[in-house]
Amino acid sequence: MEDQLRELLPFLHDRNPQVRQIALANLLGHTAKESPYRKIFLPNSGLQQTQDNDAIRDLKLLCREPTTTAHDAFRALINLSDSPLLAAPLSDAPFLIFLASYILNPQSVLADLAAMLLSNLSASPSVAQTLVELKVPVVADYPVPGAYYATQSRCGSCPAPEPYPTGTNKDVLALPLLLEAFVLSARLQTEAKSEKPEGSQLHFLASVFANVSMTQPGRLFFLTPRPKDALGTSTEPEYPLAKLLAFTEHPDTIRRGGVASTIKNCAFHAAAHRALLAPETELVHVPPSTVPSPGMDALPYILLPLAGPEEFDLEDQEKLPPALQLLPPTKKREPDPALRLIHVETLLLLCTTRWGREACRARGVYEVVRAAHLVEGVDKVAEAVERLVVLLKGDEGPERDGEEVSGSGIREVEDEDEDSRIEEV
Repeated sequence: MEDQLRELLPFLHDRNPQVRQIALANLLGHTAKESPYRKIFLPNSGLQQTQDNDAIRDLKLLCREPTTTAHDAFRALINLSDSPLLAAPLSDAPFLIFLASYILNPQSVLADLAAMLLSNLSASPSVAQTLVELKVPVVADYPVPGAYYATQSRCGSCPAPEPYPTGTNKDVLALPLLLEAFVLSARLQTEAKSEKPEGSQLHFLASVFANVSMTQPGRLFFLTPRPKDALGTSTEPEYPLAKLLAFTEHPDTIRRGGVASTIKNCAFHAAAHRALLAPETELVHVPPSTVPSPGMDALPYILLPLAGPEEFDLEDQEKLPPALQLLPPTKKREPDPALRLIHVETLLLLCTTRWGREACRARGVYEVVRAAHLVEGVDKVAEAVERLVVLLKGDEGPERDGEEVSGSGIREVEDEDEDSRIEEV
């Protein structure tokens, strides 16, 4: 059987498109992780290195074929992309540019599969860092001022527009464009008000953002003010992370989970805590940037998934952000315990600075997590809430040069590297 499958590999680049499609259809089922013959696609599996490279190269090229073939090619690469052996051949710059461009084109019928593949690839730290600097060529001001056409999206399942745009050609950072497409796709689905959403939903871009924010350059991207529009024509700065906050209670688990992880990853940058918690009326800058931008007021979006329908005393109610006051009796907490844990861990990170603890105390964080703890049925989440309560209710220690010590056992150290700034003692 294995020898027969190997004999199919050269047909992936046959001149006849029908032959390529049939060969791919017969190979697709063997790209799954549990398949015993998956090794025929992996390096050092008995094939010559050239043949190994040819199989992956062919699959990448087949992603540009008409829809049926491209669909199977994307699925095959999604299955194979969990292998670290294929991280390098699947993450070359031309292919990443194609994936990003394809996702950005609203006419791409397989954009959700492309987003899923990009999500898998970005799990590699090297790919995640590459995405921060990746640029895609676009024709700006098409078809109206402020819009664009991603030229590298052209393929069998996404033909070029007619007439071909004649606007200005420019290379633009891919990440702001992907962020804008992510927000726009959700707005379009909401406006459609259809039981069966049409078009690409791009939920898996949330996982891409989460993976990117695990790297230092990625965190700095989300925490450095940029023009509000992705093409950079706006003069109003905005933190890119602010665009994501509203999705912590989105119906789709993938979207809200990726957003929650992105917020948590950004909270590791202690210098950003003031910008994360400050209201939009306050201008704040996040070192190393010196550009001030409106605060993100992230606390309501972190607390809402943890809040239920409980009624608080008037004194406690007044502490809460307006979005959490007088919640309806139908309000439900985040059903996924892993996501509840992420939000509690984000609050823990925000409480590692004295300023953050004081801001959280003043805005009713203790009251919300206390109510959540009473109904929490997962031990790991309950333990994280208890640690948070210790931080919020513990006595503050003395402030000393270069560090702050609290009774909670958390030390904040002034250090140039934000990754080593927060440590447990």
